[in-house]
Amino acid sequence: MRILITGFEAFGDNVVNPSWEAVKDLPRVIDACRIETVILPVCFGSGSEKLLDMIGKNRFDAVICTGLAGGRTAITLEVLAINLMHARIPDNAGYQPEWEKIISDGEDGLFSTLPVRKMAERLKEENLPAEISFSAGTYVCNEVLYRLLAFLRKTSREIPAGFVHVPYASEYVEKEKDIFSMPLDQITRGLELCIRVLIDEIGRKERPKQST
Repeated sequence: MRILITGFEAFGDNVVNPSWEAVKDLPRVIDACRIETVILPVCFGSGSEKLLDMIGKNRFDAVICTGLAGGRTAITLEVLAINLMHARIPDNAGYQPEWEKIISDGEDGLFSTLPVRKMAERLKEENLPAEISFSAGTYVCNEVLYRLLAFLRKTSREIPAGFVHVPYASEYVEKEKDIFSMPLDQITRGLELCIRVLIDEIGRKERPKQST
């Protein structure tokens, strides 16, 4: 089994992006599943193109994208991507769309196919802050998620895919600032737990039903 996990490069005023810092610290193998990672540019279009190119050239059993949601107070499992690009700040290429559709004739919204509720429950069992989110925003994170789900549907690839937002990492937040953050190793641990839940779920669905 192979699972692709993505993180983003730094953007805006952030010196580093904890999503990639956490992703690159993940074990290369989890429960006999090969974990492959890639960093995406924070650019509308090129970030999703890099991701879809990888998926098109390789066989993965699942895809989890991650990104930073500074200001959130938990690891958040995204439920929905919307067909809209509306940027508060320019991306790393200087592009700042306003009220633009991601895919002109695409559906208004597409749902994650990750077991988000089970992931959130597992994180809470391990005393890690976790929430389910119904808005991935309208920045590059949402655009990547929307294009990912649209691509998988168009190519009839029935694999679990979705997005996890992480908060700031404590190591990169000035101590005097009143901003919620988590130690980087806890963020990495949270992502690893999400992967383990996903592996269990894939295995459960693939097991043959026993006849009576």
